[in-house]
Amino acid sequence: MDCSRYQSERLQKGMARLGIASRRHAEILISQGLVKVNGQTITQPGFKVTPEDVIEVGAKTYSSGPSEDLVYVMLYKPAGVITSVTDPHQRKTVIDLLGQNIKERVYPVGRLDYDTSGLLLLTNDGELTFRLTHPSFGVEKVYRASVAGNISDQAIRTLESGVRLEDGMTSPAKIKKLSRDKNGNQTEIELAIHEGKNRQVRRMLEQVGYPVFRLRRICFGPLQLDPKMTAGEYRLLTTSEVNALKEAVSIR
Repeated sequence: MDCSRYQSERLQKGMARLGIASRRHAEILISQGLVKVNGQTITQPGFKVTPEDVIEVGAKTYSSGPSEDLVYVMLYKPAGVITSVTDPHQRKTVIDLLGQNIKERVYPVGRLDYDTSGLLLLTNDGELTFRLTHPSFGVEKVYRASVAGNISDQAIRTLESGVRLEDGMTSPAKIKKLSRDKNGNQTEIELAIHEGKNRQVRRMLEQVGYPVFRLRRICFGPLQLDPKMTAGEYRLLTTSEVNALKEAVSIR
């Protein structure tokens, strides 16, 4: 991309273009004094940046020059992998699974805990990331869980009404009972939520007395885990998949 195509732009627009945050979230970060340009703290969203400027947010530094192309990746995350860009304990991360094949810097959209597998979206689209993960947009996530025992109708009703956890009440979940083994030792259910509390699905099921054996995310909004993929594989999203995600969070 030719730098001469733009001379300057508003700071929040540049942050969104670089995948740092959506424009609205960028304005909040700026007003809170959390953004620096060339080492100077900026508190006015109207501040203009040029391709030569350096933007700092927290411990991360970004060049204000031309950004990378927007990339959208579907990863079938295996259990035993960290949903993070780096890990201080040297454990394998989802970025490690991409290897050198994705040249752009992409970041996980939300999290799947260490022991959970399934659909994970990675992208450098800051606006889309913000909207997909912000509670106000209510993006639904669907999980398949294998739980101990034959889950009772009362437990299902409790999950569908909301469960009180140590960090507050959950919103009502949608539950579908899929199958159970002949001895009643294990039940497979489908559970849909639109929140993203830490280890939420596992904690909800433990709270009603049914610990999780296995947990896999199969849907994120309109995006479905590709049935042709196996754990550890990834692919780029199709144009129609990207458009569906944007439509789901009102990006035109």
